Amino acid sequence: MVITTKKLTFADYIKYNDGTDTKYELVNGELIPMSLGTGKHGGIIEFVNDCFKDEAKKEANPWTSKDMRIGVRSPRGGRWDTSRIPDVTVLPIEQWEALANREAIIELDEPPPILVVEVVSESTKTTDYRSKRSEYAVLNISEYWIIDPIDEVVIVCCLSEGFYDAVSFRDEERIISQIFPELNLSAMQVLQARK
Repeated sequence: MVITTKKLTFADYIKYNDGTDTKYELVNGELIPMSLGTGKHGGIIEFVNDCFKDEAKKEANPWTSKDMRIGVRSPRGGRWDTSRIPDVTVLPIEQWEALANREAIIELDEPPPILVVEVVSESTKTTDYRSKRSEYAVLNISEYWIIDPIDEVVIVCCLSEGFYDAVSFRDEERIISQIFPELNLSAMQVLQARK
C-alpha cells in the first residue's frame, strides 16, 4: 500500500495549523518541520542576530536583523510552492514594518532580504549547502552565510552574476562581509557564539 501526502499550495501553508508550536518550511508543497536544534545551534543564531543588529546601528544602515521570524518564498523548480525560514534574516526596517499586518513572508515580487544565514545541523547539512544556496542565489539575496559548527567553518557566499562566490573562514580568520564591511568577527567567535 502506498501512502500519499496531499501537497499544499502556498495559501494552504499560510493557513495551516496543527495545534502545535512547530514551525514548518514548505518545500515542493510538503511541510518540513523545523527542529529547534541544539543549544549551540540556538546560541549561534542569537549571537549572529545580535551582532548584525549592532553592526547595522554602528554603520548607520536602516536595517534590522530577525531570527527565524521571516519566511522567504522560493522560486524552486517544479509546480509546487516552497517557502524557507532562514535562521537569520537581514532586511530594511521599512520592509520589516510592512510585514506588521500580514504573514511575515517576503513574496517573490518583493525585494529580497539583504543577507540570510543558515546554521548547519546534521539534519539540514545537504539542504543548507545545496538547495538553499541555489534558491537564495535565484532570489538575488546579496549575501548568504553558512555557519557550520560540525565542520567548524563559516562560509560567506556573495552574489556575483547570479551565482554565489564562496569564501571559507576558520579559526581566528576575520570574516569578510560585503554587507557589513566593518564587522570584526572571527570564525571562532561565531562558532563559539561569543566575542
